[in-house]
Amino acid sequence: MRMRVFVAGHEARDESEFLELALGTPPELWLGEPDETEEERAARLDAARDILADDPTLFDRVTKVAAQAIESHAPELLPAPLPLGVSPRRGRYVPRSGVAA
Repeated sequence: MRMRVFVAGHEARDESEFLELALGTPPELWLGEPDETEEERAARLDAARDILADDPTLFDRVTKVAAQAIESHAPELLPAPLPLGVSPRRGRYVPRSGVAA
């Protein structure tokens, strides 16, 4: 059984729709499109500036949603942290000398 997700009374059918409903703008407005031209990029960024000027709290909301998404998926996306002093390349202890700047 698939769980249905609603944002402000609208059903989000996938992650992209969820983000668009949660933010009030499509994610592509902020992230761009892979094959966009310089003119399309300039127009997109101009539209984004206008939207931020009309809604100054949007930046904080977008940042919060992004941070929550990263935090909730961090175990899947990030490698496990190594103990202090262990080299990620060799997996062994690397002594440190000197004073931190």
